[in-house]
Amino acid sequence: MSNELRIEDLRVAIEGKEILKGVSLTVRQGEVHALMGPNGSGKSTLSYALMGHPSYEVTGGSVLLNGCNLLEMEADERAKAGLFLAFQYPTAIPGVTVANFLRHAVTNIRHPDRKEGEDLIPMREFRKELRAVMDELGIDPEFARRYLNDGFSGGEKKRAEVLQLAMLKPAFAILDETDSGLDIDAVRLVSEGVNRVVQREGTGVLVITHYQRILNYIKPQFVHILLGGRIVERGGPELVEILERDGYDWVRAKHPVEAREAEELEAAHAGADSF
Repeated sequence: MSNELRIEDLRVAIEGKEILKGVSLTVRQGEVHALMGPNGSGKSTLSYALMGHPSYEVTGGSVLLNGCNLLEMEADERAKAGLFLAFQYPTAIPGVTVANFLRHAVTNIRHPDRKEGEDLIPMREFRKELRAVMDELGIDPEFARRYLNDGFSGGEKKRAEVLQLAMLKPAFAILDETDSGLDIDAVRLVSEGVNRVVQREGTGVLVITHYQRILNYIKPQFVHILLGGRIVERGGPELVEILERDGYDWVRAKHPVEAREAEELEAAHAGADSF
């Protein structure tokens, strides 16, 4: 049986308010899934809950990563187990170069048995691999000398995330609205990088997005629509085309209870990115 990320009846609350109300979803390595839905559906809540953000309380359900209980792990343990999250809004870290950040991350994530205080991955070995990956992704070597996300454009931040993805080689990657704020050229470049990682490493990918455009480049085999904290529709790539043509109105009409709950959540969190 292939390795898999199995989410079953997951329920998550923020400050006592239930956001996810029983989400079930299985991603196997090598598969590309798209999770779509309007604002207030709980898409980002799912990504943060899976990575162990302390503000997101799991109130029910289970998440298994290759048979291991993900919910019992700390955030760093989840990363070491093979889970990666590309943030919608990556954080800038002034004073820490991209190369230095990646050297520490690669050492800790890809070598989880390393004891605290032991040396990092040898510099010569690391530089050789980093240069090869950057060449493959079409990233200027000078990029590695810059401080992580400090003064980066939106496209540069997302390319830095893809570089991390390529270097860390996770079993599963969650891309939380990676296309947010990017122009079409940046979306294409970022998508090409993700596709290379999927093809080379067999990474299972969950793409969280509002729109079709990134899915023109990262082709999903499976598409799920989240509304009011529940997955209400499932299908293949044809579902993306229907959403692009008709929007979400038909989904709301078909699932009025979830639509009303999504509207209430969106109103309660107007102007916030907390869910």
